[in-house]
Amino acid sequence: MDNTRSRRVLLAAAGVAALAVPLAACSTGGGGESADGSVEITFLVPNAGTNVESAEAMIAAFEEENADITVKVESQPAGTEGDNLMKTKLATGEMADVFWYNSGSLFQALNPDQNLAPLTDEPWVGDMQDTMKAVVETENGVYGAPFGATQAGAVVYNKKIYADLGLEVPTSWDEFASNNAAIKAAGITPVIQTYGDTWTSQLFVLGDFGNVLAQDADWGSEYTAGERKYVDEPALAGFANQQEGFEEGWWNEDFASALYDDGARMVATGEGAHYPILTGIVSTFQQNFPDQIEDVGVFPLPAQKAEDTKLTVWLPNAVYVPKTTEGAQLEAAKKFVAFINSPAGCDVQNTAMVPSGPYAISTCELGDDVPGLLKDMQVYFDEDNTNPALEFLSPIKGPNLENITVEVGSGIRSAEDGAALYDEDVKKQAQQLGLDGW
Repeated sequence: MDNTRSRRVLLAAAGVAALAVPLAACSTGGGGESADGSVEITFLVPNAGTNVESAEAMIAAFEEENADITVKVESQPAGTEGDNLMKTKLATGEMADVFWYNSGSLFQALNPDQNLAPLTDEPWVGDMQDTMKAVVETENGVYGAPFGATQAGAVVYNKKIYADLGLEVPTSWDEFASNNAAIKAAGITPVIQTYGDTWTSQLFVLGDFGNVLAQDADWGSEYTAGERKYVDEPALAGFANQQEGFEEGWWNEDFASALYDDGARMVATGEGAHYPILTGIVSTFQQNFPDQIEDVGVFPLPAQKAEDTKLTVWLPNAVYVPKTTEGAQLEAAKKFVAFINSPAGCDVQNTAMVPSGPYAISTCELGDDVPGLLKDMQVYFDEDNTNPALEFLSPIKGPNLENITVEVGSGIRSAEDGAALYDEDVKKQAQQLGLDGW
């Protein structure tokens, strides 16, 4: 999605992860081992948001426990320029000893088997969630460790409304529809939509992908190969569900002009019952609605069948070590990577970064004082009821999805027509990327 003001929430809430733009390298220099056995390594991070400050806090905690290792933080631009610099740095052997970068499809584009040091045998690998492990590994091994928290594309809902109406959290689409009928009958907006910020219209499709994957485990790779389409089930369901919501009159009256901040207000104060959105919205609740934050919970966008309902997760970025890091620097780099996901490193992440969801590794735990919305998410992680968002499995995302979902959600275009139009949008992008099968 575009990096405009209205999209910053979609990007930032992922712990600067799920939809974050790729990082890029700047000129670094390898660390060195001194005569007294001390070692210096470099750590490359993106210069967006509070990433540098978070890295510095992590380094300070690490150096306190490892007096013989010095870590120098370096930063670089993001976006397309940064992505190109990143690939150049790896190709020329000038990458920092440790670097912070995207997981998933953008990680795969770095040619990890050729450019990165394998971390498969490190003790923390077994502690990673399977969903996270899948987006930092190839057939030849594991290359990354998470740094930051997850976020989910899900339904944020008002718990007080549910309690007052005696409703249960739905696990299937029919149950969700039934709840919405009861909420509408009570004179409350069942589902909040905020098409004034067009990116928010995409959640019915993007947040449903975990359910698609539950029904077709190969959908992501087959989609990249041009063998899966949105016009076909199970992916069509996201568009169809959005069409149903409009036709049933679930939306708020001002859905066409309402903004993200309006949606946050409505669900927090009980003006509306449900808001399909990214869980990074928790930071908005903390800032603007602290007195109502415990009135808000979250559940996955329900699949048609309960057994297919999965929480769609945007996974955090990860830290990697290039193959050019060797000897004492390699051992120091591995220690630093391990520390990031140790209890002490997790304490830093909980204080220096604002979690937008659970962590993707069992050694990191949310603090006891986090909002209930995050604790609701943790249950799905503990029960292994999560799947990654599509962007972690495929580099393809057409630029016009948000415009198409606005049309479907506004009754301008049918679900079938919207899905077909998006398949054409995706085809153009896949051809630009030079992918086979398109």
